[in-house]
Amino acid sequence: MCDRAQLCSLHSCISSPDIPSVARGLAQRPRPRRREAALQMAQKKAAGTSNSATRRRWWNLRQQWRMLGVFEINPEHEFYQLTSMIKEGMHASIQITTEMPGQNTLTTEHFKAEETQTHEGFVMQTFAAPVFAKLRASVNITEEEYMNSLCSDGCYLQFVSNSKSKADFFVTNDKRFFLKTQSRREVRFLLSNLQAYTDHFEKYPHSLLVRFLGIHRIVIPTQMKKYFIVMQSVFYPDERINIRYDIKGCEVGRWTDPDKEGKQIIKVLKDNNFEGQYIELGQEKSWFAHQVKVDTAFLRELNVLDYSLLLAHQPLHRDELEGKHSLANLVIRTTKSVYLDEHPTTSDPSKIPLLKETSGEVTLDSTDCGSGQLEAAAGSSGEGINQQDRSCPVSDAIELQEFHEHHRRLLPNFQNAVHVIDGPHCRYFVGIIDIFTIYGMKKRLENLWKSLRYPGRAFSTVSPTKYSHRFCRWIQDHTQ
Repeated sequence: MCDRAQLCSLHSCISSPDIPSVARGLAQRPRPRRREAALQMAQKKAAGTSNSATRRRWWNLRQQWRMLGVFEINPEHEFYQLTSMIKEGMHASIQITTEMPGQNTLTTEHFKAEETQTHEGFVMQTFAAPVFAKLRASVNITEEEYMNSLCSDGCYLQFVSNSKSKADFFVTNDKRFFLKTQSRREVRFLLSNLQAYTDHFEKYPHSLLVRFLGIHRIVIPTQMKKYFIVMQSVFYPDERINIRYDIKGCEVGRWTDPDKEGKQIIKVLKDNNFEGQYIELGQEKSWFAHQVKVDTAFLRELNVLDYSLLLAHQPLHRDELEGKHSLANLVIRTTKSVYLDEHPTTSDPSKIPLLKETSGEVTLDSTDCGSGQLEAAAGSSGEGINQQDRSCPVSDAIELQEFHEHHRRLLPNFQNAVHVIDGPHCRYFVGIIDIFTIYGMKKRLENLWKSLRYPGRAFSTVSPTKYSHRFCRWIQDHTQ
C-alpha cells in the first residue's frame, strides 16, 4: 500500500502543471543508459520468471512422486550419482565376501573388521563384513542373489512415506532390499550391540526383528559423507499388498488420513487406523504373541523404545489355501523351518526331524512346536499323513527339544519366510523395525513434557519397560 501511494504521488508530481514542460519532457524521455538498464532488468525478470516456473513444475512433480511413494532414480534424479556409486562400491565389497570362506564361528576381530576401498571419485567403507555375510546366509540369501539385487542394471527406487524420519530410503529395483541413510550415532549403536544382535538370532532364528545385512559408509570428497545400512524388506514381494500399517501400541499422533479410493498411493497407516480390525492367525497366534514378547524383551535390555511393528496382509488364493497342507508343502516347510540357517542339501523326509518314514509312508511327528500348528496341519492335509505315537528315539527327541527351545515355527514355503505368517484366510507380513532410539536424557525430558501435554493418554515416548509391555498388550488384544 505504501509503495503504491508513493508511486501515485511521484506520478502526480511529474505531471503537475507547476513543473516546466521542458523538465517534464526530460523526465519522461528515457536516456540511452536507462533504456539499456531497463532492457536488462526486463530480461532478468523474464529469466527469473522462467526459472520460477521451472521450479514450480519440478515441485509439483516431486509432490506427485511423494504421493506415489516410490519413484525411479533415473539419470535426471538428484540421487542418481550417489546410488550409482553405491552400486559400484557394493559390487566390490560383496565380491570380497564371495571369495572369502564362510565363517562358522565369529570372533571379536570379525565384529571389529573394517574395509576401505578407493574408487574413482569416492571411497567405500564396509563394517563387520564377515558378520553380515553370515547373517545373510542365515536367511538363505546367497551372495550371488545379494549382488544381483543390489548391483543390477535396474535403477534404485526412492521410497518416500509419511514417516517423520529425515533419513533417505532407497529400494533395490526388485524391492527386495532397503538401503537407509543413518546417523553416525545410530551406526555406532548398532555396531556396539552387533554381538548381542547376532546372538539373539542364533537363539531365535525365526525372530521378527528386521535383518540388517550390511553397514557401509560412502565418502565423496568435498560433497558428502553418508553412512547407510542394508536391510531385508519386510514387505517382499509386495505385488498384492495394498495397505500397510506402522504399529507402536499407543494413540497420540497415531492416525493417518487413509488414501482416497481408486488412487494407487503408498501410505503407511497407524494404530488408530487399525481399530476394529484383528490379525487373524488361528493356530499361529500363541507363537506370534510369544515371539513379539521375546523380541521386545531383547530391545528392552538395550534400553530401546519407539520401535514399530510393520504389518501388511493379503488374502490367500484358493490354490495357496489348498496347497498349504499338502505333503510336498509340509516337507519343504519343515526343512526350511529346521534348517533355516544350516543350508540343507537334502530333501529326504526321513532325515527331517519332524517328519519320519514308516513302512514307506511319510508321517508327521505329532509333537508340536508350542502352538499346535503341526497337529493342525496333519489333521487337515487330507494326504494320508498319520500321527505317530509320542514316543520317539533319543536323537529325534533332542532335535525336537532344540526346536522348542529356539522357538521355531513351521515357516511358509515362501520367499522372505521369517517375515511371513499365514493365517486361515490371509497372509501377513510382519517385522519389528526402527530399533535405534535410546531412552537417554533427551527422551526422558520429552517424556516429561508429553506427560504434561497429554495427561492420561498413551504416547510413544515412555520408558523401554513400559513401551515393551504396552506393545505386547496391543499385539495380544488385536490378534485372533
